[in-house]
Amino acid sequence: MSEAPKPRQTARYRQRRDAILVAAVRVLNRRGVRGMTLKDVAAQLGIVPTGVIYYFPNKEALAAACFQRAIAHYQDLFTAASSAPTPEARVDAFLQGYLKWHARMREGNAEPIAVFNDVRALNDPAVNEAYVAMYRRLRSLLDDEEERAPRPVRNARTHFLLSTVFWAVVWLQRYDPDDYGRILARIREILFRGVAAADLAWPPQGLAPLGARDRAESEGGAEQFLGAATQLINEEGYFGASVDRITARLNLTKGAFYHHIDTKDDLVVACFEHTLALMRAGQRAGMALDASAGDRLSAAAAGLVEYQLAGDAPLLRTSALTSVPEVIQDRLLLDFERITRRFAGLLNDGIADGSLRPVDVNIASDMLTGLINAAAELRFWVPGITAEQAPERFIRPFFHGLLSAQER
Repeated sequence: MSEAPKPRQTARYRQRRDAILVAAVRVLNRRGVRGMTLKDVAAQLGIVPTGVIYYFPNKEALAAACFQRAIAHYQDLFTAASSAPTPEARVDAFLQGYLKWHARMREGNAEPIAVFNDVRALNDPAVNEAYVAMYRRLRSLLDDEEERAPRPVRNARTHFLLSTVFWAVVWLQRYDPDDYGRILARIREILFRGVAAADLAWPPQGLAPLGARDRAESEGGAEQFLGAATQLINEEGYFGASVDRITARLNLTKGAFYHHIDTKDDLVVACFEHTLALMRAGQRAGMALDASAGDRLSAAAAGLVEYQLAGDAPLLRTSALTSVPEVIQDRLLLDFERITRRFAGLLNDGIADGSLRPVDVNIASDMLTGLINAAAELRFWVPGITAEQAPERFIRPFFHGLLSAQER
């Protein structure tokens, strides 16, 4: 059977297709791959769903096109930065390009692009290949031709930088685009010099275990639903963590689920509350140490990143908040903001006692929260990394600089 002819791509065709992509990005960034529907996208444009299907046969093809466009955007930024002579200059050029685009987008002079919160939920081979190529291109910007670091260090640095930029989408909304020049200078200061004073000890003191790694001893216990839901939300977003998928992962029935939990939203809130409790526990454990504020902050950050990689029960990705129902989103966002502000308080204390350098504590605390969040995906980029290695590879650069020497 011959393949149906594709529509001829006239200027009008391309214009309508671009409009659909822009509308789809808005829905995708709010509801994720699983939650986006062609009906929602069509409603953004005031057309019927068949008007979208003419250009994209299904929502998976539409989501893939959104991600491919975002990947191409980053590749263009990397290309523009690649001619700079040093790794630091190339990263600086990339950040300048990113913030210039973000300012134009905020002012309505540039199109938004898809965020990659749940790109893995699409599981599209072409998108995955393009995403990995994008990652490798950024890694090449960080390479020093005179002394190339080992691959695990290079991969962790790349994930550090990319995660920092991806998380900035969340906190940049609190600033006017007019301030982006000042913000660039402050991000640059933290990225390349770190927040630590010269004599801050590394590695930090270890913390006692933050929580049980094995969530449930009894089959069908509510705790194992919590663990399965956390894994699924991290992998596929709020809409991907359906009751059917949660119970299938545990090889249990929906009846067993509803025996312990009233609704899926109750479970999602419980997942977030569990993560918030663990993050607070890590902060409290660090703050209880008889040490400088900088040592307390590094111990808390390292302990939380170790927890992310220990066992099979990571912290819930805070980026998953973008797709939860608005009725519960505001309260959870406020709770995560309190976590970030506690980090800011520790940074202030460290600046006061001399264990940390004078930096913008609001930007630094937002960056640190984002890094702890992103550690959940560190295994994808640094295969074989252990919980004990993660702070050296992924958190030390926050304290001592992205390009600082690390363990070989």
